[in-house]
Amino acid sequence: MRSVGVEEELLLVDAHSGEPLALAGAVLAAADRSLGHRPPGDEQRRHAFEKELQKEQVEFATKPVTEMGELQEEITRYRTEARRHAASAGALVVALGTSPLPARPSLNAGKRYAWLAEQFGLTAQEQLTCGCHVHVSVESDEEGVAVLDRIRPWLPVLTAMSANSPYWQGTDSKYASYRSRVWNRLPSAGPMDVFGSADRYHEQVDAMLGTGVLHDRAMIYFDARLSATYPTVEVRVADVCLESSTPVLLAALVRALAETASRAWHNGEPPSRVDTNLLRLAAWRAGRSGLDGPLLHPKTMRETSPAEAVQALYAHARQALVESGDDGRVRRGIAGLLERGNGARIQRELLREHGSLAAVVTHCERITGGSLA
Repeated sequence: MRSVGVEEELLLVDAHSGEPLALAGAVLAAADRSLGHRPPGDEQRRHAFEKELQKEQVEFATKPVTEMGELQEEITRYRTEARRHAASAGALVVALGTSPLPARPSLNAGKRYAWLAEQFGLTAQEQLTCGCHVHVSVESDEEGVAVLDRIRPWLPVLTAMSANSPYWQGTDSKYASYRSRVWNRLPSAGPMDVFGSADRYHEQVDAMLGTGVLHDRAMIYFDARLSATYPTVEVRVADVCLESSTPVLLAALVRALAETASRAWHNGEPPSRVDTNLLRLAAWRAGRSGLDGPLLHPKTMRETSPAEAVQALYAHARQALVESGDDGRVRRGIAGLLERGNGARIQRELLREHGSLAAVVTHCERITGGSLA
């Protein structure tokens, strides 16, 4: 069975005001100190937390697993650890795609980040966004590219399901995932064309790097890409999700999409040739609507309801979900998500109920940690 892993970026905020705090260094130092409490020789002495572009966020990555229950345990554990390390630094940690309150982000130190700041100016400076990346194992680059070519139309649905960033600089953006719009300001971000082969993929990446616009391979920000580090396909379209069960749902769907795509490739079935311009419109529509407005149907590229788009995704991947044992979990997850809404809907409901964005952040911090349903 294919292994999966998840990376989550989390926002550091003030416990009272809810405003972002530039305390990533202190949080990572607390994580470093925590290693001293483990027995010498512990194979997991290296903690899972890393810095990101901005000092107001931290990232963790789970280990690769094959069971979704184990992935749920990993995400819950690392969120709990992140909360503890943040508390020791005088902050809260919250799973929000953007800061609801006004923010003035500060880039982390380092040559690479300095290059980004110089190259991309205000686009880099404003890039305080938190995403969720799902890795799924593949046997080769050739299989990986076959997967990339065949999952393209389905990725906007994952954006809609995960949407958790309606607010930007203290204002309702009118988007469910404004993170996706901010992220797509970067020149290599967004949907990709059909590559057709691993050679063509690597030729395209090399050509992009040869322009000098990008610093390195890590800046190939396709919606889904071959990982530069692991033997995986990395799907990068999701907001970080408010509830810890949602990234597990996404991971199960991504694995099933990858397995479905690989089987189609082995059977000689060509990928859909849907135009990349249409995929950009589908991605915009998903970021705008989330689960509270029309989406573009992955097969027809015509408007449909969120429920229809999500059910189309489920139907497409169902056989792989059944065979992996994930079908029941995914059906329950989809039903719950369609009923209660994604993070964007929850944030807006919290603002209507409590009247303040600071209260939204406080309640979302509790949901992040699992202490508030």
